[in-house]
Amino acid sequence: MKIAMIGTGYVGLTTGACFAKLGHNVTCIDNDSAKIEVLNHGGLPIYEPGLEGIIREAVAAGRLRFTTDIGAAVRDSQVAFIAVGTPTRESGEPDLTCVEDVARDIAANMNDYQVIVEKSTVPVQTHKWVRTTIERYNDAGTPFDVASNPEFLREGSAVRDFLEPDRIVIGIESDRARAVLAEVYSPFNAPLVVTDIASAELIKHASNAFLAMKISFSNALSVICEATGADVRRVTEGVGMDKRIGPDFLQAGIGYGGFCFPKDLRAFIRIAEEMGYDFRLLREVENINADMKQRFVAKIRGVLWNLRGKNIGVLGLAFKPDTDDMRFAPSIEIIAELVARGARVRAYDPQAMKRARQVIPGIEFCARAEDVAEDADLLAVLTEWPEFTRLDLAALKTRMRVPIICDGRNLFERAAVEALGFTYIGVGR
Repeated sequence: MKIAMIGTGYVGLTTGACFAKLGHNVTCIDNDSAKIEVLNHGGLPIYEPGLEGIIREAVAAGRLRFTTDIGAAVRDSQVAFIAVGTPTRESGEPDLTCVEDVARDIAANMNDYQVIVEKSTVPVQTHKWVRTTIERYNDAGTPFDVASNPEFLREGSAVRDFLEPDRIVIGIESDRARAVLAEVYSPFNAPLVVTDIASAELIKHASNAFLAMKISFSNALSVICEATGADVRRVTEGVGMDKRIGPDFLQAGIGYGGFCFPKDLRAFIRIAEEMGYDFRLLREVENINADMKQRFVAKIRGVLWNLRGKNIGVLGLAFKPDTDDMRFAPSIEIIAELVARGARVRAYDPQAMKRARQVIPGIEFCARAEDVAEDADLLAVLTEWPEFTRLDLAALKTRMRVPIICDGRNLFERAAVEALGFTYIGVGR
């Protein structure tokens, strides 16, 4: 199958590369010529474990190529996936300008029946506007179908998530479109959920909203645990063993970040408003998430008293491990608050340093994790990178001015850390 993948962000690049790995002929398109040049020279504009090797092999096999020429790619494809960005406006609604622009380009260039697939996360009923746009600018009258195929990729495990999906959701409006997408996904051994397009659009937003709700529930629970002397890790372990609930996304900490959860939750709230419903539950999910960052700063202030002149070493900047993504990372607001209160911050992240320098001013970035401990009054763990558990904490202690660890991800074991002479502060413990 010849596929045009329009947009080479985390979703588009991973999806396009994995489709090519499975035997499809894929052209990835982006209007960012610098990004396409990086890809054509063997580079990668993002960090995603396992993706570089897949791209290299697919390019060598002649099944994957990169271009800025959307017209040529559409004319040579049978299926066009729209995987462009849908950033949030100040009002909370997503900006769908790029989706419309791509729909117009597809309409002007398709020369045979084509299935146009929403891969970007979009509000329910967006497919109607995509169809209307293509009809308006499809001067040649070329037949087409619109479909929805939401993605469920987690940054840091996107390759595995794509190749070993829990389910594949497609929203279609004709048997012809269903047959095309069934062929696209024929290499997969996963449940195929076929719905109307509106339902498929809602599945994505509902899934992310529910996962964000689980995180905020655990974080709210951590506050109760701290007040009662309970350990939130033990509580959520017991709760998560219930097969109706499950253990995933029950880890308490400083809150969720990344591009998807904050954006999709805000968009879903706005969608509900437009439909006449105040989704108060999701508003509170947002409030709890924002509150956890402030509570973490309060923990640091509670143990250091005044922050002016204090040295704070930060371990982890990306919103989660195994990614370099800094979008909506909790570290941004937490560090900004520390700096505003006069603290001197030294920080390290295994992958996100380049992106962090663009969004976190006024701090020192270190070449090694160990260096953040130099003369520090406190170490703050903001991302649960596994490599941090392998640090020689005894050696770090000798470099610190005061041996305190404030663990925003519950990465360390309290007993082991305290046995080394540290003061340990976790979340909900």
